[in-house]
Amino acid sequence: MSGVERVAGLRSMTGFGNAAFELGGVAFEVEVRTVNHRHLDLRLKLPRQFSQAETAVRACVPQYIGRGKVDLTVNLASGAAPVSQLEIDDQVVRQYVDAARTLGDAYGVPGQLDVTALIAMPGVTRFVEPGFDEAEVNETICAAVGEALAGVDTVRCTEGLAILKDFEGRLAHVAELVERFAERGDVVREAAKERLRKRASQLEAETGVADEARLHQEIVIAADRLDINEEIARLRSHVEQFHAIVAAAGPDSMVGRRLDFLLQELGREANTVGSKANDAALAHDVVELKTELERIREQVQNVE
Repeated sequence: MSGVERVAGLRSMTGFGNAAFELGGVAFEVEVRTVNHRHLDLRLKLPRQFSQAETAVRACVPQYIGRGKVDLTVNLASGAAPVSQLEIDDQVVRQYVDAARTLGDAYGVPGQLDVTALIAMPGVTRFVEPGFDEAEVNETICAAVGEALAGVDTVRCTEGLAILKDFEGRLAHVAELVERFAERGDVVREAAKERLRKRASQLEAETGVADEARLHQEIVIAADRLDINEEIARLRSHVEQFHAIVAAAGPDSMVGRRLDFLLQELGREANTVGSKANDAALAHDVVELKTELERIREQVQNVE
């Protein structure tokens, strides 16, 4: 399965796929289930007679799945029965026959050891599973596993499209909130300056002393303390980066961890805006932004 071609696009880590194959006249089924996980965590279950194929099967999985918990099982198909062969241990049979003759000759014991009694003796017969050619087993199982994994990839891509649409809607809301921050931030700064000017006018009226230098200094300090322009610029940049990362998603570029890190940065900027916001309307929008980021984070946890 080298050179497997997979479509570009965002992928969920949840998926299911199956396939069937036949070996030695016996039907088998492959099932693959995946859920989210920080790394690629493969749990593989093969029939005992196919244990030699484990290394080859494990090598198939990373060609389709980069991250997630994977349960891959190969079982007998429903209603199928293993073909076993009855073997007779000639050496054991000979020992029983010789022992019977020895007892008869030594002790004059009458009677003969017939076939029915002989077959019932421990160790005379056993059922053995048919042997398979290792190269044929590897090729056949890996082909079926590849088919099942391709099905998983299709499901993960379909779910990825749904996640992408959800991201687009929520990011549009995030961008809208950021612009509201910018508009409200200017209002908050001007309101703070106006409060300081009124306070300075009151002090001048009460004392007859005007301290323009002190007023200017206080206005500068207040404006700096309430200035959220840098945070707004970073929020806008992070939203753009989020869009760019999602657009670049594909089979060879797992983006889930990068998106998770970017959400941490968005949350950090939102917290900074919240700490600076001395305004009820702005504080309300900050809470709304953090809520939306948390909803995006829940979706990111299932992105490959």
